[in-house]
Amino acid sequence: MASKPSWQYYEKLGDMSRVRALAESIFNTRSANSPPTVITAAQAYEISCQMPWVNITDLPIYDGAIKSLGLKPGSKVLNDNHGGTVGRSAEARVFYNRISKSEQNDLELLLREAIYELQCNHDLVIAEGVIGTHPDMMLKARLLAPVEDAMNMFNWMANFQPLHMIPEYESSKLHDIPDILFVAYPEWVSDDPRWARGCVVVDERHMTIFNLGLRYFGERKKGTLTMAWTAGMRLGAVAAHGSIKEIDFSECEGYEDRGKQVIAFYGLSGSGKSSHSNSLDNEGTLPKGFKRRIAHDDAFQIDYRNKKCYVWEPSLFDKTDSRELDHPDWNYCISTQNMMVAEVDGKILPYGRDTRNNNGRAIFGRELLGETTNVIGFPNALGWLMKDTTLPPVLKIASLDLSVAMGATLMTKRTAAENVSEEEMAKLVFIPFANPFRVYELYRDCEGYEEIFKSGCECYVWTGGGFGFWNSSDKDTRPIPLKTSLTLQTAILTGVLEWEDWDLIPKAQIPTKETVDKILPGYYDLYNPATVENRGKYLATLKDRFQQRIDFLKGTTVANKPDLLARLIKALEI
Repeated sequence: MASKPSWQYYEKLGDMSRVRALAESIFNTRSANSPPTVITAAQAYEISCQMPWVNITDLPIYDGAIKSLGLKPGSKVLNDNHGGTVGRSAEARVFYNRISKSEQNDLELLLREAIYELQCNHDLVIAEGVIGTHPDMMLKARLLAPVEDAMNMFNWMANFQPLHMIPEYESSKLHDIPDILFVAYPEWVSDDPRWARGCVVVDERHMTIFNLGLRYFGERKKGTLTMAWTAGMRLGAVAAHGSIKEIDFSECEGYEDRGKQVIAFYGLSGSGKSSHSNSLDNEGTLPKGFKRRIAHDDAFQIDYRNKKCYVWEPSLFDKTDSRELDHPDWNYCISTQNMMVAEVDGKILPYGRDTRNNNGRAIFGRELLGETTNVIGFPNALGWLMKDTTLPPVLKIASLDLSVAMGATLMTKRTAAENVSEEEMAKLVFIPFANPFRVYELYRDCEGYEEIFKSGCECYVWTGGGFGFWNSSDKDTRPIPLKTSLTLQTAILTGVLEWEDWDLIPKAQIPTKETVDKILPGYYDLYNPATVENRGKYLATLKDRFQQRIDFLKGTTVANKPDLLARLIKALEI
């Protein structure tokens, strides 16, 4: 087995935390009528069909998923509408290892009461899953919930892999990591205003999560991935909330010497991360004869020592706001959530486009991406995607420290839709390495990506949205079309760009006019920072944004590593 049950992991069972002890106890207790029952994916599916809030559509689950999940032939896609909440509730999370002893005591009391209520009033079921798709990086996870939560349990097994369908798990590489324990009680309520949006207790040191009062499947998915990323870090591999693919040029005339190029992208929702990785041919810009393999567009782990990247999930959990009824992706659908279901030509079908509510979602088989792989080579290039109107569409970073610093200060901006003041609009929002699910110290990610760049990976910064005119404010922008970004990606993969130093940011480079205008005529003048209309306003904004990056890093755990902090700050000084 790849990870260890509590009795095997702990030298003495008393070494586990109170949070894990509470979880361990309920996994081995009685519920309303009987001990918790371990159910298969097929059983979770059949139970879900009986739940009044679950729609049985006429869209067939594709054959690959029916086989991998052990479902009956002809099984249909189920749609689960969760009620008022249609997304994650970050404010519900509490990190057990970061709070005081008295706060821990209060939290333990809350959990004991919730468990008592859960086991007295509900029949409980357990799902067992394999997190990780390659035998070298697999973990076991156990999810306990009331039987009424069977739809989320089915989705959880479909998003990862049901243990009962993965016989190779038993012979996979053994790691000194405890099994992940996850307890979900979606109907829990509290009179305490603090827990009005639910309570998620995270104990990453002991691989345990309690999820109270939250129905949304994404809470279970990202909570489980949080534990997996953390476990991977403990094993010496760097967590990656991003996308990664390989382009093989060995049969492309004139580009044979490029061989296989692996490129990864990190960005927040709407940054173009999936567009960069999932495009079939970079909108026609890749040369004839290329071959493409995609590992994943959301979650993997980088083993920089052995130069491999491992995929955590065999499926995709995607927004459906851009998929009409005739979109080919529906041919790979497993389940949907928070979607309108409509009668179409006598059939009940899920309909995307966020018609019913925002954040409609579906679990798709990864096969829709074409050729995929569970393990992929070490990245030749890594790109931070962000919407910073002071930066041109692409930069090459020629400094290890600046490469890490830009990832550690990966940013987005507030939008006018948030109804905040102009002063607030000017403040950047930082999500280091595009991963809001980190539960360990930020400096550990910085040290990990430092090793990645030391190992030969090149760093780039892509800007989406637009590059500022600066004639009045950064709201006036030159658009950066997706095809422009994909063309630049192809140029980097094929090695046709040459670079020159950017005078404003030491160790940052922009494409030379001669090489970039060959592939994108007029690019150099259109996106040249030297020719912006209001240079004074532009320079002031650029300096302010890099100072915000510096100030942000000073307030993080990177400050616990003074030498590292000093190097990153120096790299950001302009």
